[in-house]
Amino acid sequence: MITAVRTPESLAAAVGHAAAGGRLMAGGTVVMAQVNSGSLGYTEIVSLRRAGLGGITLDGPLARVGATTTLTEVEQSPDLAFLRGAMRGLASPTIRNQATVGGNLFVPQPYGDLAVCLLALDATVEVTGPDGSREVPVGVVLANGVAPGEVVTAVRLAVPAPGTWFHHKAMRRRLNSAAIVAVAAVVDTAGGVVTSARIALGGVAPRPVRAVSAESVLIGRPLESEVLERAGRAARADISPSDDSYASAWYRARVLPVHLRRAFLRQP
Repeated sequence: MITAVRTPESLAAAVGHAAAGGRLMAGGTVVMAQVNSGSLGYTEIVSLRRAGLGGITLDGPLARVGATTTLTEVEQSPDLAFLRGAMRGLASPTIRNQATVGGNLFVPQPYGDLAVCLLALDATVEVTGPDGSREVPVGVVLANGVAPGEVVTAVRLAVPAPGTWFHHKAMRRRLNSAAIVAVAAVVDTAGGVVTSARIALGGVAPRPVRAVSAESVLIGRPLESEVLERAGRAARADISPSDDSYASAWYRARVLPVHLRRAFLRQP
């Protein structure tokens, strides 16, 4: 049963309430569902909406996105225009108006589409707790979360060069549906062949995962259908899908090569 809702007006106050055992809440799209179902397991909620953790800033190619920045704000940002397609395929406008960048890191798959993108972008997460501030690779946060009492304050990422960003999401409906398979990648080429690749997958494991086996297939080869088909088959070694109301584990593994190929050929 919730006995108190705290609305701290500074990061320091938010950390204090979190360290005292409060449940952090940004947009509330996950936490309030848990409150309504009685499954939250906390007596206090710490709302971050007044803690001053929002906003998007750009320093050259490096972007800093505050943790309470909404997904709509990301979608509408001219500095993050490359993410617009991924954001528009995420949930509904109503949810995007509430859901936040920081909160999306902790949403279970097959949701959490932005987290898949951030893994492909090799983003860094800024975290502040009772012992001070630190920066953590997004993959570590996705795998392990953060320590009790810590607050995610921002995400840092490098805006990819034109033509190097790829994204594709397969879902049961055109909009407002969880991922069957999501693919996000940053790939550099020179002389017609891949020189570096960082591919992240969503919907095919309990958390977003790197498709390192697919990456190794692409290095030194052109982004052509035959190579992409091989990379898609190789990516099956990197996943651990499960059954849910959207798709079976078998189906996700079966169609993964198709959707990885579509991502790189920019096909719908």
